Amino acid sequence: MPDSAISRERRERVRRVLAGRLGSVIVIIESVRRRHNTSAILRTAEAFGLHEVHLVTGSFRPARGASRGAERWLELHRHAEVAPCIAALQARGFRVLVADLADDSFTPENVPVDQPIAILFGSETGGVSDEARALADGVITVPMDGLTESLNVSTAAACLISRVAQRRRAAFGPDLEQERQEAFYADWVDRESEARAGARARTEE
Repeated sequence: MPDSAISRERRERVRRVLAGRLGSVIVIIESVRRRHNTSAILRTAEAFGLHEVHLVTGSFRPARGASRGAERWLELHRHAEVAPCIAALQARGFRVLVADLADDSFTPENVPVDQPIAILFGSETGGVSDEARALADGVITVPMDGLTESLNVSTAAACLISRVAQRRRAAFGPDLEQERQEAFYADWVDRESEARAGARARTEE
């Protein structure tokens, strides 16, 4: 489907959103067992302008109610193991932090945002793996003032992603490379074409 077949308003909105995206704050989801939680994290990441999410898990299908289709607007990467994922991101210049508890952990307010940041979230029951913790560059924690000692993983993700993304954007502005914006836009046009073709075929049956 040519670009012109999509309304101007829709094309402009997609390009505007892509131009405001952060390529320098990404999320890693490691072995989150409940599909609802992973889907909620995807929705949060997209809502706060992130572009890239890495899934260290087996097969995953988003829960529609939780994700609200957010996965369609994200660049998703899947990994069988966490170590190669972390190594690849560190090689790209990312500071990889695990969302966990530690005496020397960062908070969303004091974590350095002078370099790209990847935040890794672990499973609901066991948290981040020992391997991920050992390979990471540090720990980031949601400060809590109540008696509750932990948060649901999707809630913790919302607390961390929103503030870290806000601080990084305030310091450096949107930074998703133009070529990645164009590639995603072209892919979106192709997906729109397939969806419309499918809708026409169903109507003609």
